Amino acid sequence: MCGIVGAVGARNIVPVLVEGLKRLEYRGYDSCGVAVVQDGGLRRSRSTARVAELQTLVAQDDVRGFVGIAHTRWATHGAPALHNAHPHFSHGPAAPGQPLRPARVALVHNGIIENHEELRAELQARGYVFTSQTDTEVIAHLVDALYDGDLFDAVQQATLRLKGAYAIAVFARDEPQRVVGARYGSPLVLGVGQGIGEGERFLASDAMALAGVTDQIVYLEEGDVVDLQLGKHWIAARSASGRHERVERPVRTVQAYTAAAELGPYRHYMQKEIFEQPRALADTLEGVQGIVPELFGGDAAAVFGAVDSVLILACGTSYYAGCTAKYWLESIAKISTQVEIASEYRYRDSVPNPRTLVVTITQSGETADTLAALKHARGLGMQHTLTVCNVASSAMVRECRLAYLTRAGVEIGVASTKAFTTQLAGLFLLTLVLAKTRGLLDASAEAAHLKALRHLPAALQAVLALEPQIIAWSQEFARKEHALFLGRGLHYPVAQEGALKLKEISYIHAEAYPAGELKHGPLALVTSAMPVVTVAPNDALLEKLKSNLQEVRARGGELFVFADADTRIESGEGLHVIRMPEHYGLLSPLLHVVPLQLLAYHTACARGTDVDKPRNLAKSVTVE
Repeated sequence: MCGIVGAVGARNIVPVLVEGLKRLEYRGYDSCGVAVVQDGGLRRSRSTARVAELQTLVAQDDVRGFVGIAHTRWATHGAPALHNAHPHFSHGPAAPGQPLRPARVALVHNGIIENHEELRAELQARGYVFTSQTDTEVIAHLVDALYDGDLFDAVQQATLRLKGAYAIAVFARDEPQRVVGARYGSPLVLGVGQGIGEGERFLASDAMALAGVTDQIVYLEEGDVVDLQLGKHWIAARSASGRHERVERPVRTVQAYTAAAELGPYRHYMQKEIFEQPRALADTLEGVQGIVPELFGGDAAAVFGAVDSVLILACGTSYYAGCTAKYWLESIAKISTQVEIASEYRYRDSVPNPRTLVVTITQSGETADTLAALKHARGLGMQHTLTVCNVASSAMVRECRLAYLTRAGVEIGVASTKAFTTQLAGLFLLTLVLAKTRGLLDASAEAAHLKALRHLPAALQAVLALEPQIIAWSQEFARKEHALFLGRGLHYPVAQEGALKLKEISYIHAEAYPAGELKHGPLALVTSAMPVVTVAPNDALLEKLKSNLQEVRARGGELFVFADADTRIESGEGLHVIRMPEHYGLLSPLLHVVPLQLLAYHTACARGTDVDKPRNLAKSVTVE
């Protein structure tokens, strides 16, 4: 959440900063701003609108400079108002009743500072005047209070006093040639300029912000502080003693994602990403020739042979992927599996088992709750760790012993789509590998599963062809304010994911239930004004599901059913059916979730909401 861009250059760096914010706007769009050193002082422009308006403002105000920082915000402390927008300035302490002096320090921040109230009281006692409700302004004043001519040193000292998570970029009026960054618990990368930007140095919360500027990236580690100057940089790492010591971090060539960040013929990134799912699945499964532990890393065979249970930790959409995997793991691999919401797991007493395989699921690999839950599990003695993740260079991949990297590519739409289906593919492979390790997967079953996996991209293309029928349904849904989603067994988590998608982007209140639970309460909500969406595969629970559908129809409910072709569920009064192209057995969730994604997308379009940037939400949740 939130996006940071910073730069030290030999040219006007503002266009680079603003373009970087455009690429990061999906991470937060409550407000945005840019600050530079200009004419010997600090200057900034801020907006509570989108980055496009900020771009207009900086042009109108002729904001320019060789050194600058920029930010796009997802509000935590303080409303999304102009005075809370980043960058924040510190003017130094002021005598009572005296005006503020010219700004001395400018700072942007991602994360949450847990001891901000204590620090605020201390700084106010020293004469610092606060103009926002943010925890970020505390850091700006703290750096100013510790500044004695060396910004790099001041930031190192300041970070030792911060509790919580942060990625910061800061510069000082009196050292106009440098920007200093630091990270702990929130991602931050360093970019090394090349080509037209030879010698320039950049900071960003995501390498994608630097697409088209540089592909030479240094991934900063927990506790790092970095000093950026023209043609050079230094990194200091926090040691176990709490002191900072100079270190070298490797420079990596990272794909710039410029093509991925372009919409092409699509109306929104979410639509583009829905239609990219066949390719994303093909890429994720590329190279899978057999079911072998080495798909998950060199140590996987030893780890898988040593575990007797699975604990899955995840949030949001990734949590529903984990819930789906539980059905696979227990039915195919016969291994006890527990799925925990990561934000809850570490705040309750649990019973650790050192023979548990702890599996984290995350698109970004930087999800704060999931990282914290992983560290908590390790602290309880569970050292067998694996992540299913979309970002090879992420903190989660570095923290886990094993990994399966999905290859969904960059996902810009806040509502996750292709990340979910590729996660399911990785989790299904994990299920098969564990089953084979436990002697429960013979050669014929392995071959059948591999054949089904390889056919997934083509099967998904056939599902995407249902879009015109789904658009027709969306016109009806756009007039509703509530919806129920039903599924049974393996498809209950799919119903949950469908409800989440609808509420995320259309703002229609949606709930999901196991269909058998209708009669235990939710049936009281069913009227003709409450559409009931049902996932109806031709599986062992079909006849039970049909009985549940009759319960809805008998009470005047309007049913919208995604049914496999051979389910013999026919359209009629109060019953609308879209037929899926084929039944896909255990992998059916990967197909059935796609029409639910399309239904949410087209309903949101019909209601006129901001599909890619839904209110109050942001991508890459890097705060607790």
